[in-house]
Amino acid sequence: MTVGVDRHELRQIIAGLSEGVILVEPDQTIAYANEAALAMHGAETLDELGLTVDTYRERFALRYRNNRTPNQYPIERVVSGESFHDVIVEVTRTDKPNVAFVHSLRSLVATDRDGTPSCLALILKDVSEQFEAEERFEKTFNANPAPAVICRLSDLRHVKVNLGFLEMTGYTRDGVIGRSVYEVDVLAGARSRDLAISRLNEGGTIPQMEACLDLPNGDTRFVIVAGQPMELGDEPCMLFTFADLELRRKAETALRQSEERFAKAFRLTPVPTLLARADSFAITGVNEAFARVFGYGTDKVAGRSPADLDLWVHDAARIKFETAVARTGYVLGLEVCLRHEDGTNLDCLVSAERVEIGEQAFALLVLQDITERKRSERDLFAAIEAVMADTSWFSRGLIEKLANLRQPGGDHAESLAPNMTVRERQILDLICQGLDDDAIATRLKLSRNTVRNHAAALYRKLDVHKRSEAIIWGRDNGFPISAPGS
Repeated sequence: MTVGVDRHELRQIIAGLSEGVILVEPDQTIAYANEAALAMHGAETLDELGLTVDTYRERFALRYRNNRTPNQYPIERVVSGESFHDVIVEVTRTDKPNVAFVHSLRSLVATDRDGTPSCLALILKDVSEQFEAEERFEKTFNANPAPAVICRLSDLRHVKVNLGFLEMTGYTRDGVIGRSVYEVDVLAGARSRDLAISRLNEGGTIPQMEACLDLPNGDTRFVIVAGQPMELGDEPCMLFTFADLELRRKAETALRQSEERFAKAFRLTPVPTLLARADSFAITGVNEAFARVFGYGTDKVAGRSPADLDLWVHDAARIKFETAVARTGYVLGLEVCLRHEDGTNLDCLVSAERVEIGEQAFALLVLQDITERKRSERDLFAAIEAVMADTSWFSRGLIEKLANLRQPGGDHAESLAPNMTVRERQILDLICQGLDDDAIATRLKLSRNTVRNHAAALYRKLDVHKRSEAIIWGRDNGFPISAPGS
């Protein structure tokens, strides 16, 4: 069989291969390239590829990714009879810089019976997509703020580390890359270290577990570490990811200390206080003052709501209070009537504030027993009523002062006592006695217009619009304060 026939049959064999094949002569002539090889250079013909090695160098710029023999193209190494494999190069057309490929190359040097090279071939594989994916992974890996490091499973040495890991630990990149997982121990202090090492040696998934990393400055850092097997190129690797527990531990410590301070203040405060869930008002705790004033101990109230305990004398007031807390988050100084464990009614001021403890919402209720104060007020009002039953011995000024002290309606006094001036009270008193404006003006020695102006201001404060409404309001609230004709 002639050499020419051999080359013809060889071309037929390699024409349909998916790998690119370029045949080169010892004199550096490019004899043949199959369609796959042409496509991998963005060329359609052998002329476009280059008929010689020199022409090929002019038309295509190569950059070695492993930096081996950077001054020599792989095709030249083939001509020199060198055997190599898995050489990665980036190929760019000099006339079309936007046309670029990544090739994985190997050489094929066939010799005749005398050992003389008879067939020189450069075998190409387009790995552009693989390296684009790796570049995307590289960018994502480096940009990811979550600390991470990758070790090669064949020798358990770190091959990649991102900025998040370096910032968390204080290591330098050179201090990590190339070091083994035992030199830069990413499983140091792991709770299930034996399991983690076993999974690492098997190339299996390492579940999340707490660990304590040794830092280069001698400190330690608590983390959660997990391992996930992956392929980096064609190399089996393990991706270690970390969650920094340092901030969480500090937050937990601060929260625990805060809760301890709250619990101490809650327990020792002299004012009756209870803590209830914000949604259901189920009581989770009461302090000693609450037990002392209302008779209920923690064991009797835990898990029960004020409604269950029948703590509120008036259920409508309880509903109004709970609605206000749910809507606004707080209530200040609401005057209510609560029930002691023995059934006795207690006048109280209740304030509440919505608080967050951990991740749960609570209502903190502070109750002030004002029963004695209210009893004293009622006794005082009764005495004033008794005195005012006979006003013949008192001056008008003293009667007005007594009237100001008297607050008809008891608990509603504040809402029923507008801030009237002395003159407006005098005019309201005379209106309630049935005097018209002229008579009032004569009695008080004022002009009729002045009386009308005072009456208008009085109507605004009472929120009434005519004389009859003012009389009804006045008589409902203790006016007149002087007898007719006095």
